[in-house]
Amino acid sequence: MTPMDPSETFRQEAQELLEQLEQALLDLEHAPDDGDLIDSAFRALHTIKGSGSMFGFDAVAAFTHHVETAFDLVRKGKVTPSRELIAVALAAKDRMRLLIEQPETPESAEGDAILRDLKAIVDASDLPSAGEGGDAPVAAREQPAEITWRIRFRLARDAMAMGTNPLLLLDELRTLGSATIVALTGEVPSLEVLVPSDCHLAWDVMLTTSQPRTAIEDVFMFVIDDMELSIDLLESGEEDRRIGEILVERGDVAQEAVDTAVSRQLRLGTLLVESGNLSPDKLTSALAEQQHLRTETKVVAKGADSIRVPAERLDELMDRVGELVIAQSRLTQVAASINDMQVKAIAEEIERLAHELRDTTMGVRMVPISSLFGRFRRLVHDLAHDLGKQIELTTFGEETELDKTVIERLNDPLIHLIRNSIDHGLETPEGRKEAGKPPAGRITLSARHSGAEVLVSIIDDGRGLDRARIQARAEEQGLLAPGVKLSDNDLFQVIFQAGFSTAKVVTSLSGRGVGMDVVKRTIEGLRGKIDIASTPGKGTELTLRLPLTLAIIDGLLVRVGKARYVLPLSAVEECVELSAEEDGRSRGRSFLNIRGDLVPFLRLRELFQVSAPADPYQKVVIVSSGEFRVGLVVDQVIGNHQTVIKSLSKLHADVETFSGATILGDGAVALILDIGHLVKLGLTYESQFMAAG
Repeated sequence: MTPMDPSETFRQEAQELLEQLEQALLDLEHAPDDGDLIDSAFRALHTIKGSGSMFGFDAVAAFTHHVETAFDLVRKGKVTPSRELIAVALAAKDRMRLLIEQPETPESAEGDAILRDLKAIVDASDLPSAGEGGDAPVAAREQPAEITWRIRFRLARDAMAMGTNPLLLLDELRTLGSATIVALTGEVPSLEVLVPSDCHLAWDVMLTTSQPRTAIEDVFMFVIDDMELSIDLLESGEEDRRIGEILVERGDVAQEAVDTAVSRQLRLGTLLVESGNLSPDKLTSALAEQQHLRTETKVVAKGADSIRVPAERLDELMDRVGELVIAQSRLTQVAASINDMQVKAIAEEIERLAHELRDTTMGVRMVPISSLFGRFRRLVHDLAHDLGKQIELTTFGEETELDKTVIERLNDPLIHLIRNSIDHGLETPEGRKEAGKPPAGRITLSARHSGAEVLVSIIDDGRGLDRARIQARAEEQGLLAPGVKLSDNDLFQVIFQAGFSTAKVVTSLSGRGVGMDVVKRTIEGLRGKIDIASTPGKGTELTLRLPLTLAIIDGLLVRVGKARYVLPLSAVEECVELSAEEDGRSRGRSFLNIRGDLVPFLRLRELFQVSAPADPYQKVVIVSSGEFRVGLVVDQVIGNHQTVIKSLSKLHADVETFSGATILGDGAVALILDIGHLVKLGLTYESQFMAAG
């Protein structure tokens, strides 16, 4: 196995840091006083500079040093994070990316120009220091490190009677950071003499926080005069201290008692309690402190729990799992054909393990779509500046997960669709005011699950699509016959034809009719679909219907004639029997009454032109796509099947009824039905039936 090139490791880490820097800069434009964003940008720059120097990317380190210096002044309050500074910083980020991807890039005037602009902005906004007659600079916003405090307190005996609730004090301490709390019960009297209104408990609290000591003291502000309180700083490196050291340092036992107990070579805490040198609750508190320190140390080092794996290895793993699933299917089929209970038990166990391995492997490949949506903030920011438009980008459903292959191939289509929405859809601020809209247009990106699909929507509140202009242009280019009547969705699909454009002026962004056809081919290559809805004057919504994964799905295996087919199980709602009597009654109208709802159905025998006689008791599999349902008539429902999806050849790329194929346990090939296309076909039959009355 070839070890990963260290420079490649740096490039991967730098890519994440550059994305973090970009997000921080874009957020900073809307919240220039947010110290956390400034710190985030500075830390990214500092890490890129340091790592670049260590891995031999000297040009990156030298260039980044100047930008880091500017943001160090921003951190210290000496330079304001203006829009101009952020614009130059974004340009500098692009330059850093180029230097990282192409280290041999010679020095150019572009890099020098960025640094000159940066220096000019810093010099112009550098605030006067104290003593020069100006206001004192804002205190440096250093990111405070987390430290651990030991807090020991006992409230006055009558504290609760005077209205103090100890639980509220403990809750307030928890808000400051990670806290471990131990109640000391050593002075609680017996039940006969206990006074319920008196406070008999004391507390030890180990608190890891970035807040100063004064914040802890403020918690006890109103009771501090009548209580016992000690706040001690626990130095770093104390997470490995032994329990004896902790007890002596806290003053709970003497060193002599610890030495005596240790000499007996038994558990120290137990010996100290048995000898009467230590109360059980103080031992519990010391053990809790020891555990707290160890836990917090592990939290700091938690980043080491994740590893980087090249994407090719995940692809190879998925291929091997696919082959395993096919072999498991063969084993299951063989086990069913012989009367050997041991073989059947082994086959069932391997089927379970293969299913779990498949789910685990697919889970590793799933990536939140936020990794994709985050890239478009910069795109919208730059286009708004170039076109003189005000644009707000809103995202929803960023936690929705998709296969990494789908995410990678979805980037370019979404870029093109967003550019079109901004250029063609959104009006200028003046045009929006005339239309009674706010000056700022809105682009919304959303993602949500719908059965076996993920729906990704691009929505704008612009002028909408001009139906009449699209039809006229399509007829002019010979794409439509003159006067033909189409539904909105069907007509709008014309914009995905190669060379089609309604733009009156060709710009650097659009107008040549190039790109939308590529978008459609890419989405269809992912076994997806594009839906379009538009309202004149209100905006347009494009919805991409994408499969969750391109690798393995749970399927329902059915038979039509002698051929077998697979339906995605997530699209199947139920199976009902189609009796000969019902089949005869439905001839000519093809509708089933499913609990009061009329559901259109398709006879797959007729669709696939099967000549063999039908089974006497056919089945109807009810499937759904979005809000719509349709029934598929089959001869036999065989059962569940783990389906390894194989792409169809280029010769069959235009066959819409099938989305792929799979290999069955006996080596035969079964085609995977495209549910979306079949549902659309069923709805067409329904519309024709309704139109006929």
